[in-house]
Amino acid sequence: MPDETPVATYESLFAQLQDIVTRLETGELPLAESLRLYEHGVQLAAQCQQLLDTAELRIQELQIGHTASADWKE
Repeated sequence: MPDETPVATYESLFAQLQDIVTRLETGELPLAESLRLYEHGVQLAAQCQQLLDTAELRIQELQIGHTASADWKE
């Protein structure tokens, strides 16, 4: 089982997405290849967004836990 953190996974996916954008921006690819890359890019973007949403939720949970802990001590 690979020991990847969500940050490393996000960075890897984002790097792949950047590579796809760079390749598409050249405008030199055949249409079929462009469509295939675009579709893969959409999938990568969705995966990146899911990781960001998960990280945001975790941060919110930590903040709520911290606030609840501070309230309890008062």
